[in-house]
Amino acid sequence: MRLLESLAKLCAIAAGLLLTAITLMTCVSLIGRNLLGRTISGDFELVGAAAGGAIALFLPWCQVRRGNIIVDFVTARASARTQEALDRLGALLFALMLALMAWRSVVGGISAWRSHSGTMMIGFPEWIIYTVMVPPLVLCVVIGAVQAVRGFGPGAPPPTRLPVIEESA
Repeated sequence: MRLLESLAKLCAIAAGLLLTAITLMTCVSLIGRNLLGRTISGDFELVGAAAGGAIALFLPWCQVRRGNIIVDFVTARASARTQEALDRLGALLFALMLALMAWRSVVGGISAWRSHSGTMMIGFPEWIIYTVMVPPLVLCVVIGAVQAVRGFGPGAPPPTRLPVIEESA
């Protein structure tokens, strides 16, 4: 799990760098628009593409840190063992969902590459976006599968649970 955590951390760092780059590009574009009357062509397309990649890159770290929100109003009073079993089942279901997303991203990337699909303004190749998204999605699948099989172990962060609000009678 240590290796998976390190890979997830690298993905999160890459996502942070990607978001920093698009933030700087947006600032340059805005300053250019307001001071020089010129902007970076297709800046909004690049921001959209980078944001999609960054979201996928943040997912593995979120899964390792158990950052997905759990709404447990049904199981709040269940035993710790039951909650652990349900959390492991949730990790498995999340892994299966991301496996589907990874598979469809591969198919979409191949389709975009074959059709030479690009963005509207600058023609940025859409297959690149898919290519960036697939590895972190696959990493999430592996992390979720390991969590489902091995559990979360001692020292693992507790899940992010929304508090249960009880109505007063």
